[in-house]
Amino acid sequence: MSVRFALAAALLVGSPVGAQAFTVFAAASLADALTEAAARYEDETGTEATLAFAGSSALARQIQQGAPADLFISANTDWMDALGAEGLIVPGTRIDLLGNSLVLIAPAPAEPIAPDALDLPALLGNGRLAMALLDAVPAGIYGQAALESLGQWEAVQGQVAQADNVRAALAFVATGAAPLGIVYGTDAAAEPRVSVVMTFPEGSYPAIRYPAAVTADAAQPEAVGAFLDWLASAPAQAIFARHGFSRPGA
Repeated sequence: MSVRFALAAALLVGSPVGAQAFTVFAAASLADALTEAAARYEDETGTEATLAFAGSSALARQIQQGAPADLFISANTDWMDALGAEGLIVPGTRIDLLGNSLVLIAPAPAEPIAPDALDLPALLGNGRLAMALLDAVPAGIYGQAALESLGQWEAVQGQVAQADNVRAALAFVATGAAPLGIVYGTDAAAEPRVSVVMTFPEGSYPAIRYPAAVTADAAQPEAVGAFLDWLASAPAQAIFARHGFSRPGA
């Protein structure tokens, strides 16, 4: 399959090959699952997708600057709302595609911790807490909200190591550069070098939703719309579920 990855926030150069090919800008946490889904779709339809993964904020800003994206899948609703307010997505195409969970991870193996016994300052010691960008990337925003809800934020905010996206935060912990990190449950499931030590309780952070929409400048809107419909179908949702994603609100 002809798939190009952009795990850093950089503009795509060039155009996808083929009359029905299109470009998907998607949150970094979707890298494994969406790559598998797009490969399945190409096998079934012959339609190629060029996939670009980065933090939702970086991708949204690229779309605002005219980057050639046909479909945008964000890890939170705020960035999709921003594009909608600027007329940069096609009205009526937006759907809530997926849901996720938020977890605390450590290098594997690690023992689980009950949320009511969480003492992050003691666990961190002099180490750093890996998180995605707090003021822009959804995983970082959700993580800060969860720590504030649990009364842990004020004590550890000075020890946060911010990463450009959630997969970069995952890598900090997987490589031992940070003793703890906050990522999505799906990210932790994709990395054998980390263990989930705690799943943040529902209600300690806003519900995680992945909205998707066709962009206003899509070169192949019908082809992109068909792909988006397929992503919401049972076969595609089974792929996402295998990677740990849930249906929105589930």
